[in-house]
Amino acid sequence: MNLPQKFKIIGSAHNISEIKIKEKQNCEEIFLSPIFKTDKHNDYLGTVKFNLKAIETEKKIVALGGINPNNLKKVKLTKSVGIASISWIKKNGLK
Repeated sequence: MNLPQKFKIIGSAHNISEIKIKEKQNCEEIFLSPIFKTDKHNDYLGTVKFNLKAIETEKKIVALGGINPNNLKKVKLTKSVGIASISWIKKNGLK
């Protein structure tokens, strides 16, 4: 497959079986969600479950879901290489 330069294949997963699917799809990075409680999901991973799922892969993992200024320090305790927060970006904009 010929991809444009600087093009990354990323995927989203909620559990280990979905992580394995994303690996087979050759995703470079995987968004793992939700790490914290959101309006849409009362069932969330938290830092411990997030890390247990993240260590199941060699792929880069990005934390997604429920991230806000109050729990940002907790994200630093995870194996996450970055964060993504749609509602935070909508509220505060990109900085």
